[in-house]
Amino acid sequence: MYAVIETGGKQYRVAPGESVEVETLAGDVGAEVEFDRVVAVMDGDAVKSGSSLGGARVKGTITAHGRGQKILVFKFKRKKQYKRTIGHRQNFTRVQVNEILA
Repeated sequence: MYAVIETGGKQYRVAPGESVEVETLAGDVGAEVEFDRVVAVMDGDAVKSGSSLGGARVKGTITAHGRGQKILVFKFKRKKQYKRTIGHRQNFTRVQVNEILA
């Protein structure tokens, strides 16, 4: 059984027992979180989506907060002697999925 949830403007495929890194969520490590924006639920051969989901929810526990790998953004304009290098590290929250309630 797995579900597709939406959080932070992105969609993630999750299953019970999995750990997933999502956009930063408010809450301390060990706090319970609930995702109520469920896009689809797959249970065996049955697929539920749209209005057939009803009040589907995904429950999980925050296990860590962190920052991702640094990416480099390089800007360059030829013939103008313009070069800029900027780094960026995105914050994330790691969530352990406990159960899918469909």
